[in-house]
Amino acid sequence: MAAGGSAMAAGGRSWFLALALGVSFLKCLLIPAYYSTDFEVHRNWLAITHNLPISQWYYEETSQWTLDYPPFFAWFECALSHVAKYFDPKMLVIENLNYTSRATILFQRFSVIFTDILFVYAVRECCRCVNGKRAAKDVLEKPTFILAVLLLWNFGLLIVDHIHFQYNGFLFGLMLLSVARLCQKRYLEGALLFAVLLHFKHIYIYVAPAYGIYLLRSYCFTANNADGSLKWRSFSVLHVTLLGLIVCLVSALSLGPFIVLGQLPQVISRLFPFKRGLCHAYWAPNFWALYNAMDKALTIFGLNDRRAGSRISAYCPPLCDSPGNINLYFHIYIGPRGFLQCLVLCALSSFMFGWHVHEKAILLAILPLSLLSVQRAKDAGIYLLLTTIGHFSLFPLLFTPPELPIKILLMLLFTVYSFSSLNSLFRRERPLLNWLETIYLIQLVPLEIFCEIIFPLTPWKRHFPFVPLLLTSVYCALGVTYAWLKLYISVLTERISVRQKAE
Repeated sequence: MAAGGSAMAAGGRSWFLALALGVSFLKCLLIPAYYSTDFEVHRNWLAITHNLPISQWYYEETSQWTLDYPPFFAWFECALSHVAKYFDPKMLVIENLNYTSRATILFQRFSVIFTDILFVYAVRECCRCVNGKRAAKDVLEKPTFILAVLLLWNFGLLIVDHIHFQYNGFLFGLMLLSVARLCQKRYLEGALLFAVLLHFKHIYIYVAPAYGIYLLRSYCFTANNADGSLKWRSFSVLHVTLLGLIVCLVSALSLGPFIVLGQLPQVISRLFPFKRGLCHAYWAPNFWALYNAMDKALTIFGLNDRRAGSRISAYCPPLCDSPGNINLYFHIYIGPRGFLQCLVLCALSSFMFGWHVHEKAILLAILPLSLLSVQRAKDAGIYLLLTTIGHFSLFPLLFTPPELPIKILLMLLFTVYSFSSLNSLFRRERPLLNWLETIYLIQLVPLEIFCEIIFPLTPWKRHFPFVPLLLTSVYCALGVTYAWLKLYISVLTERISVRQKAE
């Protein structure tokens, strides 16, 4: 990543606009598609924030889908509700559980598409930060073009937001925009954007260590030694104070009203509902999928220890994050690229070992990894692995027959483009994947055929309906674990090499 400047020429605006309009048109075509219970979740939140005073937002429980996002997102829903009333006022009636109408569907679908404008702008800013050393005559082979496609046309984001139904687009827009600002050395803007993001959706706290340490290392310490290591006497109290003020002001604006009302414990209980259990109903392809499969097998022999799960969930994420942050940032200056590497490690480590992780959380690692994939062949290989596996693991979210050809076609198109474009970008270097990784990915094809075509025709479907999800989660968990380990080793060895050269 370049520290600043622009790798996008003025002529690049036309192709970027074409990409953005093209994906927006595709999103419109997906409006009639299946939507999940998240559709009702957000309809209910519209009704709650529109009709009730703020003092009742986090207490209302007419629906089982109670408000469990931070206050900024609640205000976002409140703002949307004042537009929604012009489409269909009945959608704003709290008691109208599972209410749908054509106007309601159109409003909610278009609200996601419209708010994606922030995501489009953030992608453009990220493309401006891409190092332009790999310039190409053909615009289709330029890193900026490839990155724009990988982000704007990301398969996972398309199906999660515009079929399954969520508002991840503008949230990832806030995150990518904060990343771009940090790469441009606009540290206070980046910090402000990330602070705001945390109060929209608290899942981004997973990557907060990378932000905190990078800002401390690059902004609060204003100088480095000749070998690039930290100059401790350059610590700026003013810069720390400014960052602290940003965090405190944003937090006060978000949580202040609930603190005044004495409702902060209630808000916290909604944001962190540990009673939901260690694993989500749809097993995310992480350590817990492997743990649960082994636990089930060992149960047969009476050898399992269920208490181990809580201990691992509590200790593994911070232990796995710490080498990728503290050890790396305080020994030698690593710049925006190192920040992105550690951000991805934080996201992936939390995905691997976190509590009640949703399978959709894999996007928190995939999207920022896209920025690294166009910079170095080794990162491109890890990206291809993680993206293919992570996106395939999202298939069980779309289980209705009409969406089967849609999800397969969209993933094929995105995957083929990812492989062809990145292989073309790094064609003068070694192959991006080795033979073992290639064989592993090819096996996803027979796995999908078995889960979607063969298994439904067998008598096992009635007695063991969970088998396809089990196979998908466990097989993908093996690949995600491998990609996580490969990325971790890559980052650690790179940092050791850089430190040795500096010494």
